[in-house]
Amino acid sequence: MEYEVNEIVTDQFRMEYLCFGKGKKPFVILPGLSVQSMIRSAPAIVGQYRRFNDDFTVYFFDRRADLPSDYDVAQMAHDTTQAFEKLELTEISLFGASQGGMISLTIAADHPEMISRLAVCSTLMRMTQKRFHVIREWVELARKKDREGLYLSIGEHIYPGKMYERFKDALVGFSKTVTDEELARFIILANGMHGFDLTGKIGQIRCPVQVTFDEEDTVLDAEAASELAAHLSCLDGFEMRHFNGCGHALYDTAPGFREWLYHFVTEKRER
Repeated sequence: MEYEVNEIVTDQFRMEYLCFGKGKKPFVILPGLSVQSMIRSAPAIVGQYRRFNDDFTVYFFDRRADLPSDYDVAQMAHDTTQAFEKLELTEISLFGASQGGMISLTIAADHPEMISRLAVCSTLMRMTQKRFHVIREWVELARKKDREGLYLSIGEHIYPGKMYERFKDALVGFSKTVTDEELARFIILANGMHGFDLTGKIGQIRCPVQVTFDEEDTVLDAEAASELAAHLSCLDGFEMRHFNGCGHALYDTAPGFREWLYHFVTEKRER
Protein backbone atom coordinates (compact mmCIF):
# COMPACT_ATOMS: atom_id res chain seq x y z
CA MET A 1 0.00 0.00 0.00
CA GLU A 2 1.35 3.42 -0.94
CA TYR A 3 2.05 6.11 1.64
CA GLU A 4 3.84 9.43 1.96
CA VAL A 5 5.84 10.99 4.79
CA ASN A 6 5.57 14.78 4.61
CA GLU A 7 6.28 17.78 6.81
CA ILE A 8 4.20 20.74 7.93
CA VAL A 9 6.26 23.93 8.12
CA THR A 10 4.99 27.07 9.88
CA ASP A 11 6.69 30.16 11.28
CA GLN A 12 6.77 28.46 14.69
CA PHE A 13 7.52 24.78 14.07
CA ARG A 14 8.02 21.79 11.79
CA MET A 15 5.90 18.66 12.19
CA GLU A 16 6.24 15.37 10.33
CA TYR A 17 3.22 13.30 9.35
CA LEU A 18 2.42 10.08 7.55
CA CYS A 19 -0.40 10.04 4.99
CA PHE A 20 -2.14 7.20 3.15
CA GLY A 21 -5.55 6.10 1.92
CA LYS A 22 -7.85 7.27 -0.87
CA GLY A 23 -11.06 8.24 0.91
CA LYS A 24 -12.42 11.79 0.97
CA LYS A 25 -12.85 12.04 4.75
CA PRO A 26 -9.87 12.67 7.07
CA PHE A 27 -9.08 10.14 9.79
CA VAL A 28 -6.33 11.44 12.07
CA ILE A 29 -4.22 9.34 14.47
CA LEU A 30 -2.30 10.95 17.34
CA PRO A 31 -0.02 8.34 18.93
CA GLY A 32 1.09 8.15 22.53
CA LEU A 33 4.40 9.07 24.08
CA SER A 34 7.36 7.25 22.54
CA VAL A 35 11.15 7.40 22.78
CA GLN A 36 11.60 7.37 19.01
CA SER A 37 9.27 8.63 16.30
CA MET A 38 6.60 6.09 15.40
CA ILE A 39 6.74 7.32 11.79
CA ARG A 40 9.88 5.17 11.48
CA SER A 41 7.42 2.27 11.51
CA ALA A 42 5.34 3.68 8.65
CA PRO A 43 4.86 0.38 6.74
CA ALA A 44 3.58 -1.32 9.91
CA ILE A 45 1.17 1.56 10.66
CA VAL A 46 -0.17 1.51 7.11
CA GLY A 47 -0.72 -2.23 7.39
CA GLN A 48 -2.45 -1.97 10.75
CA TYR A 49 -4.93 0.62 9.49
CA ARG A 50 -5.49 -0.72 5.97
CA ARG A 51 -9.17 -1.25 6.87
CA PHE A 52 -9.57 2.54 6.77
CA ASN A 53 -7.94 2.98 3.37
CA ASP A 54 -11.04 3.09 1.16
CA ASP A 55 -13.16 5.34 3.37
CA PHE A 56 -10.55 7.82 4.57
CA THR A 57 -7.35 9.64 3.89
CA VAL A 58 -5.42 8.70 7.03
CA TYR A 59 -3.02 11.14 8.71
CA PHE A 60 -0.61 10.01 11.44
CA PHE A 61 1.01 13.00 13.15
CA ASP A 62 4.24 13.15 15.12
CA ARG A 63 4.87 15.90 17.68
CA ARG A 64 6.64 19.02 16.43
CA ALA A 65 10.31 18.59 15.61
CA ASP A 66 11.80 21.58 17.42
CA LEU A 67 10.53 21.34 20.99
CA PRO A 68 10.71 24.21 23.46
CA SER A 69 12.20 23.30 26.85
CA ASP A 70 8.72 23.36 28.43
CA TYR A 71 5.97 21.90 26.28
CA ASP A 72 2.68 20.90 27.86
CA VAL A 73 -0.34 19.09 26.40
CA ALA A 74 -2.16 22.37 25.71
CA GLN A 75 0.75 23.52 23.54
CA MET A 76 0.90 20.13 21.81
CA ALA A 77 -2.81 20.47 21.01
CA HIS A 78 -2.37 24.05 19.76
CA ASP A 79 0.44 23.09 17.38
CA THR A 80 -1.38 20.00 16.14
CA THR A 81 -4.47 22.10 15.45
CA GLN A 82 -2.32 24.48 13.42
CA ALA A 83 -1.11 21.49 11.41
CA PHE A 84 -4.73 20.47 10.76
CA GLU A 85 -5.51 23.99 9.59
CA LYS A 86 -2.44 24.07 7.35
CA LEU A 87 -3.72 20.93 5.63
CA GLU A 88 -7.27 22.37 5.58
CA LEU A 89 -8.66 19.34 7.41
CA THR A 90 -12.31 19.61 8.45
CA GLU A 91 -14.92 17.21 9.86
CA ILE A 92 -12.10 15.11 11.25
CA SER A 93 -12.52 11.65 12.73
CA LEU A 94 -9.84 11.82 15.42
CA PHE A 95 -8.21 8.93 17.28
CA GLY A 96 -5.73 9.48 20.09
CA ALA A 97 -3.98 6.95 22.32
CA SER A 98 -2.50 7.72 25.75
CA GLN A 99 -0.79 11.14 25.46
CA GLY A 100 -2.32 11.38 21.99
CA GLY A 101 -5.69 10.92 23.67
CA MET A 102 -5.03 13.87 25.96
CA ILE A 103 -4.13 16.00 22.95
CA SER A 104 -7.22 14.78 21.09
CA LEU A 105 -9.55 15.60 23.98
CA THR A 106 -8.04 19.08 24.20
CA ILE A 107 -8.48 19.72 20.48
CA ALA A 108 -12.09 18.48 20.58
CA ALA A 109 -12.83 20.78 23.53
CA ASP A 110 -11.09 23.85 22.07
CA HIS A 111 -12.29 23.33 18.48
CA PRO A 112 -15.55 21.35 18.57
CA GLU A 113 -16.38 22.60 15.06
CA MET A 114 -13.33 20.78 13.68
CA ILE A 115 -13.97 17.26 15.04
CA SER A 116 -16.88 15.09 13.86
CA ARG A 117 -15.98 11.95 15.83
CA LEU A 118 -13.51 11.35 18.64
CA ALA A 119 -12.04 8.03 19.79
CA VAL A 120 -9.60 7.90 22.69
CA CYS A 121 -7.81 4.93 24.19
CA SER A 122 -5.83 4.38 27.41
CA THR A 123 -6.03 8.04 28.33
CA LEU A 124 -7.43 10.50 30.87
CA MET A 125 -8.76 14.02 31.36
CA ARG A 126 -6.82 14.74 34.58
CA MET A 127 -3.27 13.73 35.48
CA THR A 128 -2.89 13.36 39.24
CA GLN A 129 0.40 12.87 41.09
CA LYS A 130 -0.51 9.23 41.62
CA ARG A 131 -1.17 8.66 37.92
CA PHE A 132 2.08 10.37 36.96
CA HIS A 133 4.32 8.04 38.96
CA VAL A 134 5.11 5.64 36.09
CA ILE A 135 5.84 8.52 33.72
CA ARG A 136 8.12 10.01 36.39
CA GLU A 137 9.99 6.68 36.57
CA TRP A 138 10.54 6.81 32.80
CA VAL A 139 11.77 10.40 32.97
CA GLU A 140 14.35 9.46 35.61
CA LEU A 141 15.61 6.54 33.53
CA ALA A 142 15.91 8.84 30.50
CA ARG A 143 17.80 11.42 32.55
CA LYS A 144 20.26 8.73 33.63
CA LYS A 145 20.56 7.71 29.96
CA ASP A 146 19.62 4.18 30.97
CA ARG A 147 18.32 3.30 27.53
CA GLU A 148 17.83 -0.39 28.18
CA GLY A 149 16.16 0.20 31.54
CA LEU A 150 13.82 2.75 29.94
CA TYR A 151 12.74 0.46 27.11
CA LEU A 152 12.25 -2.49 29.44
CA SER A 153 10.19 -0.41 31.89
CA ILE A 154 8.02 0.92 29.08
CA GLY A 155 7.51 -2.58 27.68
CA GLU A 156 6.72 -4.07 31.08
CA HIS A 157 4.10 -1.41 31.77
CA ILE A 158 2.34 -1.20 28.41
CA TYR A 159 2.24 -4.88 27.37
CA PRO A 160 0.67 -7.95 28.99
CA GLY A 161 3.21 -10.15 30.78
CA LYS A 162 3.55 -12.89 28.16
CA MET A 163 3.87 -10.38 25.33
CA TYR A 164 6.50 -8.42 27.26
CA GLU A 165 8.58 -11.56 27.75
CA ARG A 166 8.29 -12.35 24.05
CA PHE A 167 9.41 -8.86 22.99
CA LYS A 168 12.02 -8.33 25.72
CA ASP A 169 15.07 -9.06 23.57
CA ALA A 170 13.73 -6.86 20.76
CA LEU A 171 13.21 -4.01 23.22
CA VAL A 172 16.82 -4.29 24.36
CA GLY A 173 17.89 -4.17 20.72
CA PHE A 174 15.78 -1.06 20.01
CA SER A 175 17.23 0.68 23.07
CA LYS A 176 20.74 0.52 21.59
CA THR A 177 19.66 2.80 18.71
CA VAL A 178 18.39 5.65 20.94
CA THR A 179 20.32 8.92 20.71
CA ASP A 180 20.91 11.51 23.42
CA GLU A 181 18.73 13.92 21.45
CA GLU A 182 15.85 11.44 21.48
CA LEU A 183 16.18 11.00 25.24
CA ALA A 184 16.10 14.77 25.75
CA ARG A 185 13.01 15.02 23.55
CA PHE A 186 11.32 12.18 25.42
CA ILE A 187 11.89 13.95 28.77
CA ILE A 188 10.25 17.16 27.50
CA LEU A 189 7.23 15.33 26.08
CA ALA A 190 6.79 13.15 29.18
CA ASN A 191 7.00 16.10 31.57
CA GLY A 192 4.46 17.89 29.42
CA MET A 193 1.75 15.62 30.85
CA HIS A 194 2.42 16.70 34.43
CA GLY A 195 -0.51 18.69 35.79
CA PHE A 196 -2.71 18.08 32.74
CA ASP A 197 -6.31 18.84 33.70
CA LEU A 198 -9.16 19.27 31.22
CA THR A 199 -11.92 19.24 33.82
CA GLY A 200 -12.96 22.83 33.11
CA LYS A 201 -13.15 22.30 29.35
CA ILE A 202 -14.33 18.72 28.90
CA GLY A 203 -17.96 19.86 28.67
CA GLN A 204 -17.17 21.78 25.47
CA ILE A 205 -16.82 18.54 23.48
CA ARG A 206 -19.86 18.11 21.24
CA CYS A 207 -19.17 15.15 18.94
CA PRO A 208 -19.81 11.43 19.55
CA VAL A 209 -16.98 9.95 21.63
CA GLN A 210 -15.62 6.43 22.01
CA VAL A 211 -13.58 5.60 25.15
CA THR A 212 -11.53 2.40 25.42
CA PHE A 213 -9.43 1.24 28.35
CA ASP A 214 -7.99 -1.82 30.05
CA GLU A 215 -8.86 -2.55 33.66
CA GLU A 216 -5.28 -3.67 34.32
CA ASP A 217 -3.61 -0.58 32.84
CA THR A 218 -0.53 -0.03 35.02
CA VAL A 219 0.51 3.24 33.33
CA LEU A 220 -2.68 5.07 34.24
CA ASP A 221 -5.61 3.33 35.93
CA ALA A 222 -9.17 2.21 35.26
CA GLU A 223 -10.50 5.02 37.45
CA ALA A 224 -9.12 7.55 34.96
CA ALA A 225 -11.30 6.10 32.21
CA SER A 226 -14.34 5.99 34.47
CA GLU A 227 -13.80 9.65 35.38
CA LEU A 228 -13.57 10.56 31.70
CA ALA A 229 -16.66 8.55 30.82
CA ALA A 230 -18.67 10.21 33.59
CA HIS A 231 -18.13 13.57 31.89
CA LEU A 232 -18.81 12.38 28.33
CA SER A 233 -21.54 9.75 28.65
CA CYS A 234 -24.26 12.38 28.18
CA LEU A 235 -23.17 12.94 24.56
CA ASP A 236 -25.20 11.40 21.75
CA GLY A 237 -23.32 8.49 20.26
CA PHE A 238 -21.11 7.92 23.30
CA GLU A 239 -19.53 4.46 23.43
CA MET A 240 -17.31 2.80 26.00
CA ARG A 241 -15.57 -0.55 26.00
CA HIS A 242 -13.23 -2.04 28.54
CA PHE A 243 -10.78 -4.91 28.24
CA ASN A 244 -8.99 -7.00 30.81
CA GLY A 245 -5.41 -8.20 30.46
CA CYS A 246 -4.55 -6.37 27.21
CA GLY A 247 -2.45 -3.68 28.91
CA HIS A 248 -1.98 0.01 28.24
CA ALA A 249 -1.15 -0.70 24.59
CA LEU A 250 -4.51 -2.33 23.96
CA TYR A 251 -4.72 -0.41 20.65
CA ASP A 252 -2.16 -2.99 19.48
CA THR A 253 -3.06 -5.97 21.68
CA ALA A 254 -6.86 -6.09 22.09
CA PRO A 255 -8.64 -8.48 19.71
CA GLY A 256 -10.89 -6.64 17.27
CA PHE A 257 -9.90 -3.18 18.50
CA ARG A 258 -9.34 -1.58 15.10
CA GLU A 259 -12.48 -3.16 13.66
CA TRP A 260 -14.54 -1.63 16.46
CA LEU A 261 -12.78 1.71 15.91
CA TYR A 262 -13.53 1.51 12.17
CA HIS A 263 -17.21 0.87 12.80
CA PHE A 264 -17.38 3.82 15.17
CA VAL A 265 -15.81 6.38 12.84
CA THR A 266 -17.80 5.16 9.83
CA GLU A 267 -21.03 5.13 11.85
CA LYS A 268 -21.42 1.42 11.09
CA ARG A 269 -21.98 0.53 14.69
CA GLU A 270 -23.56 -2.73 15.68
CA ARG A 271 -27.15 -2.35 16.80
